Amino acid sequence: MKTINMHEAKTHLSSLIEKAVQGESFIISKAGKPLVRVTRVEAPTQTTRTGFLQGQLTVPDDFDAMGAKHIATLFAGSK
Repeated sequence: MKTINMHEAKTHLSSLIEKAVQGESFIISKAGKPLVRVTRVEAPTQTTRTGFLQGQLTVPDDFDAMGAKHIATLFAGSK
């Protein structure tokens, strides 16, 4: 595994990231001491969950007006 010093990593970060994405891991060191290993992260197999409860829930037609009288009373205060 290739070791790269901190200055070189900062200078060439974009190209180093591209190499890591292609599977070429490397280590970043500072003052000759290894600090971190950079490696590709595998993407999750399922990225979207839109619609996962489809057909299991119903929303009333008056959803946005539910509790309107109670809310109006709270704002008006009691007399």
